[in-house]
Amino acid sequence: MYQRILFQIRDCVRVRRYIMTLHAEEEMDEDGFSIFDVEHCLLTAQIEERQKDMQTGEWKYRLSGKSLNDENMELVVKFGHGGILVIITVYLA
Repeated sequence: MYQRILFQIRDCVRVRRYIMTLHAEEEMDEDGFSIFDVEHCLLTAQIEERQKDMQTGEWKYRLSGKSLNDENMELVVKFGHGGILVIITVYLA
């Protein structure tokens, strides 16, 4: 359903056109994930739902996938200015 969005997300990861919020970095560390886990998840994940941010009106996407150690993880991402992927949060699913 969101194949075009998945392609854009994966393209951003491949060319390293993404940033992580401080919150995402803290959650990643807390759950024992590395940036390699996050990249692997983004490259193999599926979009579970699209959410509209009530404050900004921007679309966010909740993805589920696997870490390099085959752990279930989820991420919430959006596209920022210039098409940069913004990783909002990362958590153990």
